[in-house]
Amino acid sequence: MNVVELIIQKRDGHAVEPAAIRALVDAFTRGDVPEYQVSAFLMAAFLRGLSDRESTALTEAMLHSGEVLDLSSVPGLKVDKHSTGGVGDKISIALAPLVAAAGVPVPMISGRGLGHTGGTLDKLEAIPGFRTDLNVDQYRRQLGDIGVVMIGQTSEIAPADKKLYALRDVTGTVEFIPFIASSIMSKKLAEGIDALVLDVKWGRGAFMKTEADARRLAETLAAIGTEYGKPTVAWLTDMNAPLGYEVGNWLETKEAIAVLRGEQVPEVTELVETLAGEMIWLGGKAATPEAGTAEAAALLRSGAAFEKFVELVRAQGGDVSVVENPALRESRPVCTVEAPEGLRGTITSIDPYALGRIAIELGAGRKTADEAVDPLAGLTILKKPGDFVQPGEPIMRLHTLHSDRTGSLSERAAAAFSTAGGTARGDLLVDRYWQGTWRGAR
Repeated sequence: MNVVELIIQKRDGHAVEPAAIRALVDAFTRGDVPEYQVSAFLMAAFLRGLSDRESTALTEAMLHSGEVLDLSSVPGLKVDKHSTGGVGDKISIALAPLVAAAGVPVPMISGRGLGHTGGTLDKLEAIPGFRTDLNVDQYRRQLGDIGVVMIGQTSEIAPADKKLYALRDVTGTVEFIPFIASSIMSKKLAEGIDALVLDVKWGRGAFMKTEADARRLAETLAAIGTEYGKPTVAWLTDMNAPLGYEVGNWLETKEAIAVLRGEQVPEVTELVETLAGEMIWLGGKAATPEAGTAEAAALLRSGAAFEKFVELVRAQGGDVSVVENPALRESRPVCTVEAPEGLRGTITSIDPYALGRIAIELGAGRKTADEAVDPLAGLTILKKPGDFVQPGEPIMRLHTLHSDRTGSLSERAAAAFSTAGGTARGDLLVDRYWQGTWRGAR
Protein backbone atom coordinates (compact mmCIF):
# COMPACT_ATOMS: atom_id res chain seq x y z
CA MET A 1 0.00 0.00 0.00
CA ASN A 2 1.29 3.41 -1.02
CA VAL A 3 -0.42 5.88 1.30
CA VAL A 4 0.73 8.91 -0.68
CA GLU A 5 -0.91 7.47 -3.80
CA LEU A 6 -4.16 6.93 -1.88
CA ILE A 7 -4.11 10.54 -0.69
CA ILE A 8 -3.50 11.81 -4.22
CA GLN A 9 -6.19 9.53 -5.61
CA LYS A 10 -8.81 10.86 -3.22
CA ARG A 11 -7.51 14.43 -3.46
CA ASP A 12 -8.13 14.32 -7.20
CA GLY A 13 -11.68 13.07 -6.73
CA HIS A 14 -11.24 9.41 -7.66
CA ALA A 15 -12.82 6.46 -5.87
CA VAL A 16 -10.61 4.36 -3.63
CA GLU A 17 -11.03 0.60 -3.69
CA PRO A 18 -12.58 -0.91 -0.53
CA ALA A 19 -9.55 -3.14 -0.08
CA ALA A 20 -7.31 -0.09 -0.02
CA ILE A 21 -9.51 1.63 2.58
CA ARG A 22 -9.43 -1.47 4.76
CA ALA A 23 -5.65 -1.70 4.39
CA LEU A 24 -5.24 1.96 5.35
CA VAL A 25 -7.46 1.61 8.44
CA ASP A 26 -5.72 -1.60 9.51
CA ALA A 27 -2.26 -0.06 9.10
CA PHE A 28 -3.23 3.08 11.01
CA THR A 29 -4.70 0.99 13.83
CA ARG A 30 -1.43 -0.95 14.10
CA GLY A 31 0.56 2.28 14.14
CA ASP A 32 2.21 1.67 10.76
CA VAL A 33 0.90 4.89 9.18
CA PRO A 34 1.61 8.30 10.76
CA GLU A 35 -1.19 10.62 11.83
CA TYR A 36 -0.19 13.33 9.35
CA GLN A 37 -0.84 11.02 6.40
CA VAL A 38 -4.19 9.84 7.74
CA SER A 39 -5.10 13.47 8.44
CA ALA A 40 -4.37 14.28 4.80
CA PHE A 41 -6.57 11.39 3.65
CA LEU A 42 -9.39 12.47 5.97
CA MET A 43 -9.30 16.00 4.60
CA ALA A 44 -9.19 14.78 0.99
CA ALA A 45 -12.22 12.56 1.64
CA PHE A 46 -13.99 15.39 3.47
CA LEU A 47 -13.54 17.72 0.50
CA ARG A 48 -14.06 15.19 -2.31
CA GLY A 49 -16.63 12.92 -0.71
CA LEU A 50 -16.98 9.17 -0.27
CA SER A 51 -19.25 6.88 -2.28
CA ASP A 52 -21.63 4.44 -0.58
CA ARG A 53 -19.18 1.68 -1.46
CA GLU A 54 -16.27 3.54 0.14
CA SER A 55 -18.37 4.43 3.21
CA THR A 56 -19.41 0.81 3.69
CA ALA A 57 -15.79 -0.28 3.44
CA LEU A 58 -14.78 2.30 6.04
CA THR A 59 -17.50 1.14 8.46
CA GLU A 60 -16.57 -2.53 7.95
CA ALA A 61 -12.88 -1.82 8.49
CA MET A 62 -13.54 0.09 11.70
CA LEU A 63 -16.02 -2.48 13.02
CA HIS A 64 -13.64 -5.39 12.46
CA SER A 65 -10.53 -3.57 13.65
CA GLY A 66 -11.27 -5.16 17.01
CA GLU A 67 -13.59 -7.61 18.69
CA VAL A 68 -17.33 -7.77 17.98
CA LEU A 69 -18.71 -8.58 21.41
CA ASP A 70 -21.16 -11.33 22.23
CA LEU A 71 -23.50 -10.41 25.11
CA SER A 72 -25.85 -13.36 24.67
CA SER A 73 -24.96 -14.52 28.20
CA VAL A 74 -26.74 -11.43 29.58
CA PRO A 75 -30.52 -12.01 29.67
CA GLY A 76 -32.81 -9.61 27.83
CA LEU A 77 -32.65 -7.45 24.74
CA LYS A 78 -29.68 -5.09 25.00
CA VAL A 79 -30.51 -1.57 23.79
CA ASP A 80 -28.22 1.46 23.47
CA LYS A 81 -28.63 5.06 22.42
CA HIS A 82 -26.34 7.42 20.56
CA SER A 83 -26.50 11.17 19.99
CA THR A 84 -24.74 12.92 17.14
CA GLY A 85 -23.78 15.66 19.59
CA GLY A 86 -25.04 19.02 20.69
CA VAL A 87 -24.26 21.83 23.12
CA GLY A 88 -25.57 20.96 26.58
CA ASP A 89 -26.38 17.39 25.55
CA LYS A 90 -26.24 15.50 28.84
CA ILE A 91 -29.04 13.12 27.86
CA SER A 92 -27.10 9.82 28.07
CA ILE A 93 -26.18 10.37 31.72
CA ALA A 94 -29.84 10.36 32.75
CA LEU A 95 -31.07 8.01 30.03
CA ALA A 96 -28.93 4.90 30.60
CA PRO A 97 -29.82 4.34 34.28
CA LEU A 98 -33.46 5.27 33.62
CA VAL A 99 -33.86 2.57 30.95
CA ALA A 100 -31.96 0.06 33.09
CA ALA A 101 -34.41 0.79 35.92
CA ALA A 102 -37.17 -0.36 33.54
CA GLY A 103 -35.43 -3.74 33.19
CA VAL A 104 -33.75 -3.18 29.81
CA PRO A 105 -29.98 -3.87 29.83
CA VAL A 106 -28.04 -0.83 28.55
CA PRO A 107 -24.45 -1.43 27.37
CA MET A 108 -23.31 2.09 26.53
CA ILE A 109 -19.95 2.89 24.96
CA SER A 110 -19.47 6.64 24.62
CA GLY A 111 -16.91 9.14 23.40
CA ARG A 112 -15.16 12.29 24.53
CA GLY A 113 -15.78 15.85 23.42
CA LEU A 114 -15.80 16.37 19.68
CA GLY A 115 -15.49 19.81 18.12
CA HIS A 116 -17.70 22.30 19.95
CA THR A 117 -19.71 19.59 21.74
CA GLY A 118 -18.96 17.87 25.03
CA GLY A 119 -18.50 14.12 25.48
CA THR A 120 -20.32 11.73 27.82
CA LEU A 121 -17.05 10.23 29.10
CA ASP A 122 -15.71 13.63 30.16
CA LYS A 123 -19.00 14.36 31.93
CA LEU A 124 -19.03 11.04 33.79
CA GLU A 125 -15.39 11.45 34.78
CA ALA A 126 -16.30 14.80 36.34
CA ILE A 127 -17.64 12.59 39.15
CA PRO A 128 -14.49 12.00 41.23
CA GLY A 129 -13.23 8.44 40.89
CA PHE A 130 -15.64 7.39 38.14
CA ARG A 131 -13.89 4.89 35.84
CA THR A 132 -14.77 4.65 32.18
CA ASP A 133 -11.82 2.40 31.30
CA LEU A 134 -13.34 -0.98 32.19
CA ASN A 135 -12.15 -3.92 30.12
CA VAL A 136 -14.47 -6.20 28.16
CA ASP A 137 -14.82 -8.77 30.93
CA GLN A 138 -15.69 -6.07 33.49
CA TYR A 139 -18.10 -4.49 30.98
CA ARG A 140 -19.94 -7.78 30.43
CA ARG A 141 -19.98 -8.67 34.14
CA GLN A 142 -21.35 -5.31 35.27
CA LEU A 143 -24.05 -5.36 32.61
CA GLY A 144 -25.19 -8.73 33.92
CA ASP A 145 -24.99 -7.63 37.56
CA ILE A 146 -26.78 -4.26 37.51
CA GLY A 147 -28.16 -3.91 33.97
CA VAL A 148 -26.15 -0.85 32.90
CA VAL A 149 -22.54 -0.01 32.11
CA MET A 150 -21.09 3.20 30.64
CA ILE A 151 -17.53 3.07 29.35
CA GLY A 152 -15.20 4.41 26.68
CA GLN A 153 -13.83 2.43 23.81
CA THR A 154 -11.45 -0.29 24.89
CA SER A 155 -8.53 -1.62 22.90
CA GLU A 156 -10.79 -4.49 21.88
CA ILE A 157 -13.79 -2.47 20.62
CA ALA A 158 -13.42 -0.65 17.28
CA PRO A 159 -9.90 0.60 18.08
CA ALA A 160 -9.66 2.20 14.64
CA ASP A 161 -12.58 4.47 15.45
CA LYS A 162 -11.00 5.56 18.72
CA LYS A 163 -7.90 6.76 16.90
CA LEU A 164 -9.78 8.31 13.99
CA TYR A 165 -12.29 10.00 16.33
CA ALA A 166 -9.50 11.85 18.15
CA LEU A 167 -7.87 12.82 14.84
CA ARG A 168 -11.10 14.15 13.31
CA ASP A 169 -11.64 16.34 16.35
CA VAL A 170 -8.43 18.31 15.74
CA THR A 171 -8.27 18.33 11.92
CA GLY A 172 -11.57 20.02 11.02
CA THR A 173 -13.08 16.85 9.57
CA VAL A 174 -15.96 16.27 11.98
CA GLU A 175 -19.05 17.40 10.04
CA PHE A 176 -19.06 14.72 7.33
CA ILE A 177 -21.87 12.15 7.09
CA PRO A 178 -19.76 9.14 6.01
CA PHE A 179 -17.30 9.73 8.87
CA ILE A 180 -20.07 10.29 11.41
CA ALA A 181 -22.04 7.23 10.28
CA SER A 182 -19.05 4.90 10.19
CA SER A 183 -17.86 6.12 13.60
CA ILE A 184 -21.22 5.70 15.29
CA MET A 185 -22.19 2.37 13.78
CA SER A 186 -18.79 0.68 14.06
CA LYS A 187 -18.86 1.29 17.83
CA LYS A 188 -22.49 0.38 18.30
CA LEU A 189 -22.38 -2.80 16.22
CA ALA A 190 -19.22 -3.91 18.02
CA GLU A 191 -20.58 -3.48 21.55
CA GLY A 192 -23.05 -6.39 21.41
CA ILE A 193 -26.41 -4.59 21.22
CA ASP A 194 -29.72 -5.99 19.98
CA ALA A 195 -31.32 -2.64 19.11
CA LEU A 196 -30.38 1.03 18.89
CA VAL A 197 -31.99 4.45 19.36
CA LEU A 198 -30.40 7.46 17.69
CA ASP A 199 -30.74 11.16 18.49
CA VAL A 200 -29.76 12.90 15.26
CA LYS A 201 -29.46 16.62 15.85
CA TRP A 202 -29.64 19.48 13.40
CA GLY A 203 -29.24 23.24 13.69
CA ARG A 204 -26.58 25.78 14.62
CA GLY A 205 -25.32 23.78 17.59
CA ALA A 206 -25.17 20.45 15.74
CA PHE A 207 -22.76 19.00 13.20
CA MET A 208 -25.66 18.73 10.74
CA LYS A 209 -26.67 22.33 10.16
CA THR A 210 -29.81 21.63 8.14
CA GLU A 211 -32.77 19.35 8.74
CA ALA A 212 -32.23 17.82 5.30
CA ASP A 213 -28.65 16.78 6.16
CA ALA A 214 -29.78 15.37 9.51
CA ARG A 215 -32.51 13.39 7.78
CA ARG A 216 -29.96 11.99 5.34
CA LEU A 217 -27.67 11.00 8.23
CA ALA A 218 -30.57 9.37 10.09
CA GLU A 219 -31.48 7.38 7.00
CA THR A 220 -27.85 6.30 6.57
CA LEU A 221 -27.55 5.19 10.20
CA ALA A 222 -30.88 3.38 10.27
CA ALA A 223 -30.04 1.60 7.02
CA ILE A 224 -26.74 0.35 8.43
CA GLY A 225 -28.47 -0.87 11.60
CA THR A 226 -31.15 -2.66 9.60
CA GLU A 227 -28.53 -4.23 7.32
CA TYR A 228 -26.89 -5.76 10.39
CA GLY A 229 -30.20 -7.01 11.80
CA LYS A 230 -30.42 -4.42 14.61
CA PRO A 231 -33.80 -2.65 14.94
CA THR A 232 -32.93 1.06 14.81
CA VAL A 233 -35.07 4.10 15.62
CA ALA A 234 -33.81 7.60 14.85
CA TRP A 235 -35.25 10.84 16.19
CA LEU A 236 -34.45 14.18 14.57
CA THR A 237 -34.12 16.85 17.26
CA ASP A 238 -33.63 20.60 17.02
CA MET A 239 -30.25 21.93 18.19
CA ASN A 240 -30.76 25.63 17.42
CA ALA A 241 -30.40 26.40 21.13
CA PRO A 242 -28.48 24.75 23.97
CA LEU A 243 -30.16 21.86 25.79
CA GLY A 244 -31.02 22.87 29.32
CA TYR A 245 -29.21 25.52 31.33
CA GLU A 246 -25.74 24.03 31.86
CA VAL A 247 -22.79 23.61 29.48
CA GLY A 248 -19.64 21.95 30.84
CA ASN A 249 -18.76 18.54 32.21
CA TRP A 250 -19.66 18.63 35.91
CA LEU A 251 -22.31 21.29 35.34
CA GLU A 252 -24.10 19.05 32.82
CA THR A 253 -23.72 15.98 35.01
CA LYS A 254 -25.30 17.91 37.87
CA GLU A 255 -28.21 18.89 35.64
CA ALA A 256 -28.68 15.26 34.55
CA ILE A 257 -28.77 14.29 38.24
CA ALA A 258 -31.57 16.83 38.73
CA VAL A 259 -33.56 15.11 35.97
CA LEU A 260 -32.96 11.72 37.59
CA ARG A 261 -34.33 13.17 40.84
CA GLY A 262 -37.57 13.98 39.03
CA GLU A 263 -37.02 17.67 38.37
CA GLN A 264 -38.47 19.06 35.16
CA VAL A 265 -35.56 20.59 33.24
CA PRO A 266 -36.81 22.23 30.01
CA GLU A 267 -35.96 20.20 26.88
CA VAL A 268 -33.77 17.78 28.82
CA THR A 269 -36.55 15.92 30.64
CA GLU A 270 -38.68 15.79 27.49
CA LEU A 271 -35.93 14.28 25.39
CA VAL A 272 -34.83 11.83 28.10
CA GLU A 273 -38.36 10.51 28.51
CA THR A 274 -38.99 10.23 24.76
CA LEU A 275 -35.77 8.35 23.97
CA ALA A 276 -36.25 6.17 27.05
CA GLY A 277 -39.71 5.27 25.77
CA GLU A 278 -38.22 4.03 22.50
CA MET A 279 -35.54 2.01 24.30
CA ILE A 280 -37.99 0.45 26.74
CA TRP A 281 -40.22 -0.52 23.81
CA LEU A 282 -37.35 -1.97 21.77
CA GLY A 283 -36.26 -3.85 24.89
CA GLY A 284 -39.64 -5.56 25.10
CA LYS A 285 -40.72 -3.88 28.34
CA ALA A 286 -43.53 -1.74 26.84
CA ALA A 287 -46.19 -2.40 24.21
CA THR A 288 -45.59 0.90 22.40
CA PRO A 289 -43.02 3.73 22.51
CA GLU A 290 -45.68 5.92 24.11
CA ALA A 291 -46.22 3.38 26.87
CA GLY A 292 -42.45 3.28 27.33
CA THR A 293 -42.38 7.06 27.73
CA ALA A 294 -45.08 6.89 30.40
CA GLU A 295 -43.08 4.20 32.21
CA ALA A 296 -39.95 6.36 32.04
CA ALA A 297 -41.76 9.34 33.56
CA ALA A 298 -43.02 7.15 36.39
CA LEU A 299 -39.51 5.83 37.11
CA LEU A 300 -38.17 9.38 37.34
CA ARG A 301 -40.94 10.40 39.73
CA SER A 302 -40.50 7.34 41.94
CA GLY A 303 -36.74 7.80 42.38
CA ALA A 304 -35.96 4.37 40.89
CA ALA A 305 -33.96 5.91 38.04
CA PHE A 306 -31.83 7.95 40.46
CA GLU A 307 -31.17 4.89 42.61
CA LYS A 308 -30.00 2.99 39.53
CA PHE A 309 -27.62 5.86 38.73
CA VAL A 310 -26.21 5.71 42.26
CA GLU A 311 -25.71 1.97 41.75
CA LEU A 312 -23.92 2.64 38.46
CA VAL A 313 -21.63 5.28 39.98
CA ARG A 314 -20.75 3.02 42.90
CA ALA A 315 -20.03 0.08 40.58
CA GLN A 316 -17.61 2.17 38.51
CA GLY A 317 -15.73 3.65 41.44
CA GLY A 318 -17.35 7.09 41.53
CA ASP A 319 -17.88 9.23 44.60
CA VAL A 320 -21.53 8.59 45.45
CA SER A 321 -21.58 11.43 47.99
CA VAL A 322 -21.38 14.13 45.30
CA VAL A 323 -24.15 12.43 43.35
CA GLU A 324 -26.39 12.40 46.39
CA ASN A 325 -25.36 15.97 47.29
CA PRO A 326 -23.85 17.84 44.29
CA ALA A 327 -23.17 20.86 46.51
CA LEU A 328 -20.23 18.93 47.98
CA ARG A 329 -18.36 19.17 44.68
CA GLU A 330 -15.89 22.03 44.54
CA SER A 331 -16.61 24.84 42.09
CA ARG A 332 -14.72 27.33 39.95
CA PRO A 333 -14.62 31.13 40.26
CA VAL A 334 -17.68 32.61 38.58
CA CYS A 335 -17.97 35.63 36.30
CA THR A 336 -21.49 36.96 35.74
CA VAL A 337 -22.36 38.15 32.23
CA GLU A 338 -24.86 41.00 32.05
CA ALA A 339 -27.06 41.96 29.14
CA PRO A 340 -25.39 44.79 27.21
CA GLU A 341 -27.03 47.94 25.92
CA GLY A 342 -29.15 46.99 22.94
CA LEU A 343 -30.24 43.63 24.32
CA ARG A 344 -33.76 44.40 25.41
CA GLY A 345 -37.00 42.49 24.94
CA THR A 346 -37.93 38.85 24.59
CA ILE A 347 -35.00 36.57 23.81
CA THR A 348 -35.62 34.90 20.46
CA SER A 349 -32.45 32.83 20.16
CA ILE A 350 -29.17 31.83 21.78
CA ASP A 351 -26.38 30.67 19.48
CA PRO A 352 -25.36 27.22 20.76
CA TYR A 353 -22.29 26.99 18.54
CA ALA A 354 -20.92 30.22 20.03
CA LEU A 355 -21.50 28.91 23.55
CA GLY A 356 -19.82 25.61 22.70
CA ARG A 357 -16.69 27.44 21.54
CA ILE A 358 -16.75 29.65 24.64
CA ALA A 359 -16.95 26.55 26.86
CA ILE A 360 -13.76 25.26 25.23
CA GLU A 361 -11.99 28.55 25.97
CA LEU A 362 -13.14 28.30 29.59
CA GLY A 363 -11.39 24.93 29.82
CA ALA A 364 -14.35 22.55 29.36
CA GLY A 365 -13.16 21.19 26.00
CA ARG A 366 -10.06 20.40 23.96
CA LYS A 367 -8.12 22.23 21.28
CA THR A 368 -5.68 19.36 20.78
CA ALA A 369 -6.25 15.61 21.04
CA ASP A 370 -4.11 15.17 24.16
CA GLU A 371 -5.30 18.27 26.05
CA ALA A 372 -6.92 17.73 29.46
CA VAL A 373 -10.29 19.25 30.25
CA ASP A 374 -11.21 21.09 33.41
CA PRO A 375 -14.19 19.11 34.77
CA LEU A 376 -15.57 22.12 36.64
CA ALA A 377 -15.34 24.70 33.86
CA GLY A 378 -18.31 25.77 31.79
CA LEU A 379 -21.23 28.14 31.72
CA THR A 380 -24.71 28.47 33.17
CA ILE A 381 -27.45 30.06 31.08
CA LEU A 382 -29.70 32.32 33.17
CA LYS A 383 -32.05 33.49 30.42
CA LYS A 384 -33.60 31.25 27.77
CA PRO A 385 -35.53 31.94 24.55
CA GLY A 386 -38.92 33.31 25.54
CA ASP A 387 -37.59 35.12 28.62
CA PHE A 388 -37.65 38.92 28.82
CA VAL A 389 -34.31 40.70 29.30
CA GLN A 390 -33.13 44.28 29.68
CA PRO A 391 -29.65 45.83 29.84
CA GLY A 392 -27.77 45.09 33.05
CA GLU A 393 -29.63 41.89 33.89
CA PRO A 394 -27.56 38.72 34.47
CA ILE A 395 -27.88 36.39 31.48
CA MET A 396 -25.06 33.89 32.06
CA ARG A 397 -22.40 32.73 34.51
CA LEU A 398 -18.93 31.66 33.38
CA HIS A 399 -17.11 29.07 35.52
CA THR A 400 -13.35 29.05 34.91
CA LEU A 401 -9.86 29.29 36.33
CA HIS A 402 -8.88 31.45 33.33
CA SER A 403 -9.78 34.84 34.84
CA ASP A 404 -7.71 36.54 32.13
CA ARG A 405 -10.17 35.37 29.49
CA THR A 406 -13.47 36.31 31.10
CA GLY A 407 -13.60 39.84 29.70
CA SER A 408 -13.50 38.90 26.03
CA LEU A 409 -15.53 35.74 26.62
CA SER A 410 -18.23 37.74 28.41
CA GLU A 411 -18.59 39.92 25.33
CA ARG A 412 -18.81 36.87 23.09
CA ALA A 413 -21.36 35.26 25.41
CA ALA A 414 -23.57 38.35 25.38
CA ALA A 415 -23.35 38.48 21.58
CA ALA A 416 -24.80 34.94 21.42
CA PHE A 417 -28.16 36.27 22.65
CA SER A 418 -30.67 37.86 20.31
CA THR A 419 -33.97 39.62 20.91
CA ALA A 420 -34.76 40.23 17.26
CA GLY A 421 -34.90 37.68 14.48
CA GLY A 422 -32.51 34.77 14.69
CA THR A 423 -33.36 31.11 14.34
CA ALA A 424 -35.29 30.14 17.43
CA ARG A 425 -35.75 26.47 18.14
CA GLY A 426 -39.12 25.13 17.08
CA ASP A 427 -40.38 21.84 18.45
CA LEU A 428 -37.49 20.00 20.08
CA LEU A 429 -38.65 16.66 18.66
CA VAL A 430 -38.85 17.06 14.89
CA ASP A 431 -39.34 13.64 13.31
CA ARG A 432 -39.04 9.91 13.98
CA TYR A 433 -37.51 7.44 11.54
CA TRP A 434 -38.35 3.75 11.87
CA GLN A 435 -38.04 0.97 9.28
CA GLY A 436 -38.09 3.28 6.29
CA THR A 437 -40.91 5.62 7.31
CA TRP A 438 -41.01 9.03 8.96
CA ARG A 439 -43.64 9.93 11.49
CA GLY A 440 -44.20 13.48 12.67
CA ALA A 441 -43.33 14.23 16.26
CA ARG A 442 -46.00 14.19 18.89
